[in-house]
Amino acid sequence: MGGLVRRAFKYRFYPSPEQAEQLNRTFGCVRLVYNRALEARARAWAVDRQRTSYMQTSAWLTEWKRTEELAFLSEVSSVPLQQTLRHLQAAFAAFWDKRAGYPRFKSKRKSRASAEYTRSAFRWRDGRLTLAKMDAPLDIVWSRPLPEGVEPSTVTVSRDAAGRWFMSLLVEDPTITPLPAVGTAVGVDVGISALVTLSTGEKIANPRHERADRRKLARAQRDLSRKEKGSRNRARARVKVARIHARIADRRRDHLHKLTTRLVRETQTVVIEDLSVRNLLRNHNLARAISDAAWSELRRMLEYKAAWYGRTVVAVDRWYPSSKTCSGCGRLHPAMPLSVRSWTCPGCGAEHDRDVNAARNILAAGLAER
Repeated sequence: MGGLVRRAFKYRFYPSPEQAEQLNRTFGCVRLVYNRALEARARAWAVDRQRTSYMQTSAWLTEWKRTEELAFLSEVSSVPLQQTLRHLQAAFAAFWDKRAGYPRFKSKRKSRASAEYTRSAFRWRDGRLTLAKMDAPLDIVWSRPLPEGVEPSTVTVSRDAAGRWFMSLLVEDPTITPLPAVGTAVGVDVGISALVTLSTGEKIANPRHERADRRKLARAQRDLSRKEKGSRNRARARVKVARIHARIADRRRDHLHKLTTRLVRETQTVVIEDLSVRNLLRNHNLARAISDAAWSELRRMLEYKAAWYGRTVVAVDRWYPSSKTCSGCGRLHPAMPLSVRSWTCPGCGAEHDRDVNAARNILAAGLAER
């Protein structure tokens, strides 16, 4: 692995009323600039069939600031506004390369409220962080220390729907180095009753975080639906719903971090299925449970942690019949409905747990591809 790993450290912070006002104004300006630039780029293509570069959108931003209508854009730091134009350029590049869909407009309610500051727009001194256009450092809760001697290259400030403020510091982390090689490999079959089943036979239960708070969430959502639109009571009820969602997401993320870290530390090669979660979510009977299991996030964590620590993640083709193939003799069975949780192979007589058998087949297929 060449060079140091760039890693984000996320912390909560508590802005003063003045800082919160300045940041909220910045979030609004970032969203406005992104949407204006997206609209202008779309118009340039529709009228002139002209692709627009980041430099052109940056020139537009300068012109917008000179108008009476948008003069307020100069009241916030220019760096987050430039950064959102860079993000828009990256979104178009992904669209042109067919790696993503066409960029969408940012919504005040649904889009993430955030602003990105590069090194020229903040001051870092003795562990205290002061953003551009602010007189005092932010009150950050240092829940874990930064690696000794590092300085952030980028700072991203965000506010979630529950009203919590977060600070993400991007640093080059010298503490992340490849782990000693081990001669083990494991196949991983994801599921709903068991979050993952390993080819070793171990099953790790699905905590079902959303189900645990489902009644509380349903009650809060009913209260929200009864409140008059636009009222303060509705705003408070919306925050209450968001806090429950945030609690569910925090617990889910914590569990996935612990699980993926364990798998990467203990195993040299992790073999998984290349599932299309988006297509699976079209099954309305299972969509809620699949979303709660967060299989995509599990894979994402496995892949970046494997890259950090010198491990390998292999993805097996999603059409590989791992559940219907006997891991003992290789015989393929014509049908295997989800209701069948254990079965006996008529070819060799081996008795199989459906998920353990699938995990073993996934492991064999992944090792065969290497």
